[in-house]
Amino acid sequence: MSNTSGWDLPSPFIHRVQAKAEHIDAFGHVNNAVYNTWLDESAWAHWDSFGLDPALLSAAKRGMAVIRSESDYLQAAYVGDELDVAVWITASDGRLRAERRYQIRRVDNGVSIFRAKWKLICINLDNGRPARMSKELAHHYQVLPAIAEALSE
Repeated sequence: MSNTSGWDLPSPFIHRVQAKAEHIDAFGHVNNAVYNTWLDESAWAHWDSFGLDPALLSAAKRGMAVIRSESDYLQAAYVGDELDVAVWITASDGRLRAERRYQIRRVDNGVSIFRAKWKLICINLDNGRPARMSKELAHHYQVLPAIAEALSE
């Protein structure tokens, strides 16, 4: 998916999802909680795109936990909607803290329907306490130069 025009930031990682019947709530649209599931799936797909095995996290006893989440629901999604979920690493100290941003757009018309920002902290998987990132996490949670430049404008 090389066409990144219309995205909030350059060089997005894009993961495609589809709204299914089980995602629909009593109001006839995708339930708000489903968006977080899509964000999580997209984060793991982003991890996988680096060729990294989740077993590396278990072996290092490290993982990233969401400590703050901000979401903007711009338009509803409905059964059958194909959606592109864009993911960016937008901040990282390479030790403990990082940030991911997300944007969801409809495939058929490119309209943005959702944006989110997750602040993350590295934790020790044995005790849940903050811990220094493993080398794999520190490498994965690097802000790409094009993204850093766009954020500084």
